[in-house]
Amino acid sequence: QVQLVESGGGLVQAGGSLRLSCAASGRTLSSYAMGWFRQAPGKEREFVAGIRWSDSSAYYSDSVKGRFIISRDNAKNTMYLQMNSLKPEDTAVYYCAVTRQPVVYILDRRYDYWGQGTQVTVSS
Repeated sequence: QVQLVESGGGLVQAGGSLRLSCAASGRTLSSYAMGWFRQAPGKEREFVAGIRWSDSSAYYSDSVKGRFIISRDNAKNTMYLQMNSLKPEDTAVYYCAVTRQPVVYILDRRYDYWGQGTQVTVSS
C-alpha cells in the first residue's frame, strides 16, 4: 500500500505561482511512476504531468507544458508540481497518484493509489 498526502493548494491571482507537494509513504517508489491529475467542476479528471521515479523522466499535457514543472525528491519520497503563469482555467482540485508500473500513463484508471486532492483556485 502507498499513502499519498497532497499539500500546497490555495488561492492565487492569474500570473502567479504555486507549488504542490505529494508526500508518499508505505513503500519505496523506485520502480513506480507518479502523476498529477486535476478535476474542475463539471469536467472529467485529466492528466497534468507525470514522472518516472527511477530516472525522473517527465511528461506534460499540452495545456501546462512550459508553465508547470514536475520533480521528485527521492530522499523525502515526495513529488512536486511547480505551477507558474497560472491561468483561471487551471482552477481545479489537483490529485497525485501512483502507478505500480515504471510508465507514466495519461489514463487515470492505470493508477493504483490516489491522494485526497488539494484545491487550486486562480482568480482573474
